[in-house]
Amino acid sequence: MENSPAVIEINSLEKSYGEGPGRIRVIRGIDLSVNRGEVVAVTGPSGTGKSTLLNLVGCLDNFDRGSIRLVQRDISSLSVDELSGFRNRHIGFIFQLHNLLPEFTALENVMMPLLIRRVKWKTARDSAMELLVRFNMEERAGHKPGEMSGGECQRVAVARAIVGEPDLILADEPTGSLDSRNSSILMQMLLELCREKGSTALIVTHDMTIAGMTDRVISMLDGAIVNI
Repeated sequence: MENSPAVIEINSLEKSYGEGPGRIRVIRGIDLSVNRGEVVAVTGPSGTGKSTLLNLVGCLDNFDRGSIRLVQRDISSLSVDELSGFRNRHIGFIFQLHNLLPEFTALENVMMPLLIRRVKWKTARDSAMELLVRFNMEERAGHKPGEMSGGECQRVAVARAIVGEPDLILADEPTGSLDSRNSSILMQMLLELCREKGSTALIVTHDMTIAGMTDRVISMLDGAIVNI
């Protein structure tokens, strides 16, 4: 890991969709810096650009103008193959609907980022099982997503995101499909792991209770940050 305190550095970021009169500006001149180990919630009304911002930071979409530096790397300078490797090594993703691979077990899903990184199978298995035990999911290790509850699947998704000890965790409404009890449990687990591993997290949420558990809350409106 680099020594710089800033894991995310965004300057004058712009993103639009469409052309001509129908062009829609989704991200409008965003500046944002997030330090190593900081957990930041991004809030705001639906359609205000929160998920788009997360996709841009996650190297899943291209931006029009401005710059994004992650772990001191200007991501616009990376090729497609370099971006893929960068995501695998430095970024962990958590989605609202877990996005687990249905044909694989919980253990195999958690192992996947390490296997893609060509970590030895036994090492990947041991690391994945350690997290499943931590999440009280060891008895479900051999179950596939269709055999688990929504809360269990989200625990597996968090374990998968954190198993490679990435610099950055990006979470898009990670508790949106859970009840309040499971939401709180999941967030506590995620925050504990982020702080233990020194990972930075950017969490999009509508739930102000969840946002209140983070180190800092930023609000977006019409593609811009209105407080920081």
